[in-house]
Amino acid sequence: MKILKTGIDAFDEKVISEAIDVLSNGGVVLYPTDTVYGLGANIFDNDAVKRVFEIKQRSLLKPLSILVSDVKAINLVAKVSLNQKEVINNYLPGPYTFILEKSMLVPRVVTSGSSFVGVRVPDNEIACRLASLFPITTTSANLSDKEVLSNPDEILNQLDCDVDLVIDVGPVKSRRPSIIIDYIDKDNPKIVRR
Repeated sequence: MKILKTGIDAFDEKVISEAIDVLSNGGVVLYPTDTVYGLGANIFDNDAVKRVFEIKQRSLLKPLSILVSDVKAINLVAKVSLNQKEVINNYLPGPYTFILEKSMLVPRVVTSGSSFVGVRVPDNEIACRLASLFPITTTSANLSDKEVLSNPDEILNQLDCDVDLVIDVGPVKSRRPSIIIDYIDKDNPKIVRR
């Protein structure tokens, strides 16, 4: 495991480049978002995605969300209407995950076979840059049903396993994962988790 320290706003380009390299080669990265630290893997690498489930000790029946580089990239992983796009543009980038109808591009392992997918565009340049070549998984970096921690050292201690790379920006301000909005009904978005 490699730990790379950088600032959250003034970050080192070499850190981003190395992390993308790790993701491209089937690795799992612990990275900061605008809410909590996340576990990222290339969504098109089934083995890497399965490792995220293993690291979290999460059931394969519980889907993971996807992080894309910007709002326009949502079209790659989800089917969105013009009306949905207008609403989503008001909230993203930001601390929200929208549940949408998934596109055929999204592998079954990510969504646990569901025809829907959670999509995020965080207000965090590091996280968005990691998804510049391909979408990545985004799920809080904690054991399933355990406390969400804000410090990379504490997170690694809780996970008790090696991820391939850690982008350490120090403690993040939030301990709350993103707000989840169910937007499957195109006319009726509903908050699922605050």
